[in-house]
Amino acid sequence: MKSYLPLRNKKGSFSFHIHKKTLLYAAVCLLLTGAVTVVSLGMGEMNISPLNVLKAFLGMGEEQDALIVMQFRLPRVVIALLVGAALGAAGAILQGIVRNPLAAPDILGVTGGAAVAAVAFLLYFESASIQWLPPFAFLGATLTTFILYALAWKKGVTPLRLVLIGVGIKIAASAVITVLILFSPFVLQNKATLWLTGSIYGVDWNDVKMIGPWVVGLIALAALLARRVNVQQLGDEVATSVGSLVQFDRFALLIICAALTGAAVSVGGEISFVALLAPHIAKMLVGPSFGGALPVSALVGSLILLIADLIARTAFSPIDIPVGVFTSAVGAPFFIYLLYKNRNR
Repeated sequence: MKSYLPLRNKKGSFSFHIHKKTLLYAAVCLLLTGAVTVVSLGMGEMNISPLNVLKAFLGMGEEQDALIVMQFRLPRVVIALLVGAALGAAGAILQGIVRNPLAAPDILGVTGGAAVAAVAFLLYFESASIQWLPPFAFLGATLTTFILYALAWKKGVTPLRLVLIGVGIKIAASAVITVLILFSPFVLQNKATLWLTGSIYGVDWNDVKMIGPWVVGLIALAALLARRVNVQQLGDEVATSVGSLVQFDRFALLIICAALTGAAVSVGGEISFVALLAPHIAKMLVGPSFGGALPVSALVGSLILLIADLIARTAFSPIDIPVGVFTSAVGAPFFIYLLYKNRNR
């Protein structure tokens, strides 16, 4: 147990053992994220040195630097961190409960379901408050998740059947979105199309307030269920024999995964492959245990999206490329590699 750090209260009702390697890599991810955050806040049409960024962040910089950093750039950076964390955690949850390395909300159509609901909201509930967008996306993701799992179930769920049905649902969701856009006004078509490319352009502090509590609370809730996911990875029979409520736990985790996906999609649109990449990188660093993979997946997801957004915002300035273009460019070859690797399963 020397490699684990125990955390418990005096009454013994709260007890966790955290692997020191998980803490190490989580700290490394936090440091890298902090460094990229400072660089991202300083880069743009008006470059600001890292020292001046820190001064502006601490309230000691020039007024112009503080305005650019705190009001124009920081909300976008925070949204990138939140959306990346939500996608990374959702991917880790889905891979954990399905026990399939190819599982990810965007690959299996869950993101597509959330996008259908979100696009319908943008097109046909234009006068409604934007605060209702995350619940709409959540409902779409939840419904799609249960349809996927029900269709893939046949005395269990095999990786190949899950992927094939998931890809089918993803294609169907794309077709529905196309129909919705075609039969909507031209102005709204442009709005929905830009949103679907996966972009966090134009976000502000209201967007942070809208999804921040969702993302933080849901990841914390998933962490509380980490032990139950670890047991489920041994198989349903073993999990049941040790007293785990397999179906209830799976239902709760599917709801959390759908809610995280809905929160990410409601602000960032269809950002692909972050939910697939982040858990695999996390497991390479800390191992397959869900308790360690979940927080590191969230941190890696934040780092991936933050770097992708920095490149999207600065590489072709003054053109702001949607961040989803860069995540897809990296993620698509990785998915093909995973599909080839698991072709005989």
